[in-house]
Amino acid sequence: MAKFEGVKWMPRQMRYLLPTRQFEMLESEAKVFALSRSIQYAMFICFEGIRFHSRKNSKGQLEVSFLNWHRNLDRLRSGIAFNLGRDQQAWIPSTEDLEQIFIHQYFSDPAIRPFLSEMADLDAQGYLRPFTVDEEHSMGVTFPNLPAIRALACRYDQYLGEPFVGVVIPHLVRAVGVNGTGCLKLGINYLISVKAIDEARRIVPEAAAALFLDDNPLGKLEDRRVTEWDSSCCLFAFRDGSIVKIPESNLILPSVTIQGMVAILKGMGIPVHERHIPYGELIDAVKSGTLVAVSSVGTAGILNRCARLVLVDDSLKVVATHVPDQAHPLFPALRQARATYWDLYKEKAGLPAGMRLYKYTL
Repeated sequence: MAKFEGVKWMPRQMRYLLPTRQFEMLESEAKVFALSRSIQYAMFICFEGIRFHSRKNSKGQLEVSFLNWHRNLDRLRSGIAFNLGRDQQAWIPSTEDLEQIFIHQYFSDPAIRPFLSEMADLDAQGYLRPFTVDEEHSMGVTFPNLPAIRALACRYDQYLGEPFVGVVIPHLVRAVGVNGTGCLKLGINYLISVKAIDEARRIVPEAAAALFLDDNPLGKLEDRRVTEWDSSCCLFAFRDGSIVKIPESNLILPSVTIQGMVAILKGMGIPVHERHIPYGELIDAVKSGTLVAVSSVGTAGILNRCARLVLVDDSLKVVATHVPDQAHPLFPALRQARATYWDLYKEKAGLPAGMRLYKYTL
């Protein structure tokens, strides 16, 4: 949907072998076997995106801060568990183990310090990308025998997400709820996301995002529920001053960022309701003008407001087009909430209820 600008990657990558609990530092461009279950069959591929901030404290010591990142770690553990067999579940690191690996081994490595120091001087945004891969040189169609967590981190200047055009794509299903995959950051989900954007551009050439409905393509279109964007979650702002968040389910990623945004919005006195939105209701809200704004919420961009959302019918004919009401108070309020979210990492804003800042001195 959008892209990073001013990206610079850390000079080293880490690897943690699950069966042996062995930690290693690798070159930033360390390779994976071509003949791997992960490459051939997408076995044991899951990942996380974790925002962080680096700064120097009053003593000149380096500090890194994460917001509610125990939820990221729990979600990574769930992804790992899905990719392993029943007799391999003991290999899954605990949340405390992951904290030790990422902070006290990876980020604390002397080779990483100059990168984090420069990042602190620039007050740049940080993005940690843990991912999993089968390290065994094999093409066997089985669970991995040598699963590993790798991670690499970068800093970036900005994430260009506004303005963007979205299109509802009712004829593709991003994930199937009964398989329990839509709530995890699995590699198998993202090919459909990319295909959906390609389909969106057949309808609107400048489209940059696809909005999915639920996993019941044979159901009546108006009754199907809105789920997620192709790679982010949704917030809907209405003329009555309220915001709606789609409830989490096997089709909805339990987004750490959207949970934080909801807490901030509530702290601003804005009512936020968690409920399903049938597609028919969304069409009516666009046609009646009761929908003020639609936002995309995710790790890198935090929150981006949709400049145009195109709604289609079963034959992919356009039935309604939403453009935001920029004069409504909720439109700038969403932008303010985005700025506040990043300020929480820097301790420039008070933490809303239910949020926790994890701060580590390296």
